[in-house]
Amino acid sequence: MFDVRAVDLRLLNSLTKYPSIATYHTLEPGSGCLAAPATVFPGEVVATEKVDGTNSRLVLLPDGSYLIGSREELLYAKGDLIGNPALGIVEQLKPVAERLPRGAGIRVYYLELYGGKVGGAAKQYTRDPARFGWRLFDVAELADWQEPLTWSPAKISAWRESGGQPWLPEDALVALAAQAGLELTPRLWHRPGAELPAGIEDMHQLLTATLPATLVGLDGAEGRAEGLVLRAPDRSVIAKARFQDYERTLRRRR
Repeated sequence: MFDVRAVDLRLLNSLTKYPSIATYHTLEPGSGCLAAPATVFPGEVVATEKVDGTNSRLVLLPDGSYLIGSREELLYAKGDLIGNPALGIVEQLKPVAERLPRGAGIRVYYLELYGGKVGGAAKQYTRDPARFGWRLFDVAELADWQEPLTWSPAKISAWRESGGQPWLPEDALVALAAQAGLELTPRLWHRPGAELPAGIEDMHQLLTATLPATLVGLDGAEGRAEGLVLRAPDRSVIAKARFQDYERTLRRRR
């Protein structure tokens, strides 16, 4: 029987964090420039817009409770009188958490909260500092949660960062988003991984052709997009390609 009050929340927090995403081309330490090689996708690739907001998570638990968190920390538990107000995550996403479909174990919805006053890129999405948007980008289903919650913090971290989390595959994610009434980050194209560009300039050209402006503007805003996230349909490979990384690299080359 799961009881959120009896669980070590430090372990649950680590277990449900979104893993770090590598850059599509290697990011050189110190210089901030990109270099070969590019990430290899052995099969299909799904490209989505990378929205520049704050990574948020809604953790639905087997006892009927839920937690709301940023990428790094848990901010609120169902029934709390006071929640951490950081970036408006709890205020904006609490009504969403109340209505989401549950899984058999621990189900974690990962969303990007953007607009409002969320970071320096907020103005790319809205002119109204009181207006927020959110988009779902992944869901993890931890049906067998008992054993991982007995692991050490180091083991959980290593498991998470090496792809251990059980992700919904792309087709199941699309179906669940429709069931939950949640919009996904824009799906831009599917193609074989072998067709992705190997060169830095070629990847920058692909970015520019794919996303001349953001597709998630909130009030007619057509601001600058941050870039792409590239995923295998089963999430076995994930990489990001940001305009700023490619522009910095090409500028320094010239």
